[in-house]
Amino acid sequence: MRKIADSHVHLNDSAFRDDGDQVIARALEAGVDTMVVPSVDAASWPVIGELCGRHPALHPAWGLHPVFLSNHVPANVQALSSLLNDSRPVAVGEIGLDFHREDLDPDMQREYFLRQLELAREHELPVIVHARNALEEVILTLRRQGGLRGVVHSFSGSEQQARQLWDMGFHLGIGGPVTYERAQRLRRIVAGMPLEFLLLESDAPDQPDAFHRGERNEPARVVEVLRCVASLRGESEQHVADLTRANTRRLFGIY
Repeated sequence: MRKIADSHVHLNDSAFRDDGDQVIARALEAGVDTMVVPSVDAASWPVIGELCGRHPALHPAWGLHPVFLSNHVPANVQALSSLLNDSRPVAVGEIGLDFHREDLDPDMQREYFLRQLELAREHELPVIVHARNALEEVILTLRRQGGLRGVVHSFSGSEQQARQLWDMGFHLGIGGPVTYERAQRLRRIVAGMPLEFLLLESDAPDQPDAFHRGERNEPARVVEVLRCVASLRGESEQHVADLTRANTRRLFGIY
């Protein structure tokens, strides 16, 4: 069976409270043998750690998500630094900027983002970056900081922005949105981009593919993303699965 990596899945989400083990079993049955589970706040760190400890296919990332800004306090950054020393994850994430929501203080977001980028560089870990209505600033910040690697998850920018990211060695996380025919710009980018910078993701329970719109998403459905990407590129599903899985495992140090 071909093996597939899901580079971004929130398996600790309350949407999976009642059937999380079955969701993971369905993913494994579909060939998804590598799943990266990013965190959103300090309270999620031990939950994800326990979950990943029970399932060898799951790999944790620790971070403070900008959308959950009200959950964060400055002491969380020091706690994150200690956690990175004591229990090495595969990445610092999910971190970033979100200017879509007006209730999220931009300057406070920037402070948490910068401090976590510094931690990632200090600990030589990749970053998982959220950028909603903020991609240009995210790119400028990553370039200014330097010495970083990682992925901009759920990429939705322009071809120029995509090129700027992979010129810095950053990957693009591609999920359910690419399966919608209306996503013409994203589909063009995916069709022509260097495959070595592409990661597949489900972002479950969010962002279902076009065949499951309105439903709870789950990691087994990253197969639909794979099919769409392979079709757009005119390449075999096996080839795309192999290379994107290798990209994921190399970026996150999963051996």
